[in-house]
Amino acid sequence: MKAFIVEKNDNKEFSAGLQDIEIPKIEENEVLIKATYSSLNYKDALSSIGNPGVTRVFPHITGIDVAGTIEESKSDLFKTGDKVLVTGYDLGMNTNGGHSEYVKVPESWVVKIPSGLSDKEIMTYGTAGLTAALSVNELLNNGIKAGEVLVTGATGGVGSLAVAILSKLGFNVTAISGKEEKIDFLKSLGAKEVILRKEFDIENKRPMGSEKYDAVIDTVGGNILAEALKIIKYDGVATCCGLTSSFELNTNVFPFILRGVRLIGIDSVECKLDKKAAAWEKLANEFNVDVLDDLTIEINLEEIQEAYNNLLSGKSVGRYLVKL
Repeated sequence: MKAFIVEKNDNKEFSAGLQDIEIPKIEENEVLIKATYSSLNYKDALSSIGNPGVTRVFPHITGIDVAGTIEESKSDLFKTGDKVLVTGYDLGMNTNGGHSEYVKVPESWVVKIPSGLSDKEIMTYGTAGLTAALSVNELLNNGIKAGEVLVTGATGGVGSLAVAILSKLGFNVTAISGKEEKIDFLKSLGAKEVILRKEFDIENKRPMGSEKYDAVIDTVGGNILAEALKIIKYDGVATCCGLTSSFELNTNVFPFILRGVRLIGIDSVECKLDKKAAAWEKLANEFNVDVLDDLTIEINLEEIQEAYNNLLSGKSVGRYLVKL
């Protein structure tokens, strides 16, 4: 089978590219998926350059997402022919990932694709869509049913899908992006207003600002999240799922103790399987958006390296879908 493989040489240098390797053999409680689609995420790009916080086992196949059909099963939960997907857990990290024609995984990682979504659609969402859905769910579950929502990192995979989902649900969405040329793109997804990152990412010493947003979906961390927390309305909610700006958060307690703001972390990797399945059901139904084609660049295995370069340099917009 063909697979996109990252290798580490004796000088601790990394190289990556397409190779032909043997199809993996499954053991008890495992399944073999004939992959049809995968996607690209920032974590995949980090894995491709040997980032030790993501991957330490080499040679390694990247790809934290995959969808396809069960080719072989040694599981009581799945049978040959089942349409399934896998996102998160150790897939594509230190376990060979979805950027290959066949993928071996334990049954405990597998979810059946909900009716109403194709392999292609569900991988257009991928981990980014799952993370966006989990984030929106936290707003709804914490009483944010309408109003003004700020989305940071809005041209990225999670951010762009969050903008589209929130807009469909009737929220007034303000998007933050560093890409001035993508303002029209964000408005086409449903953003009512777009703020450029350089206008927002300005550290100030005020402990609080005027109340402006009912909720924030943050994908970048750092000073942008710190400043966003200061302007959330009373009893508001912020979710946090990323660190492309910074993993540090220099803030104060005033938004939490004077306005009752809640900061909720979003993890789509080790999230319980039933919670993932519920989020996928939402994406197949009330969270399903009709802008997937506008968000997606479809590539093949041979084009992954160029896409990784774009992700790492901050040039990518929307989602990369990998056809296998």
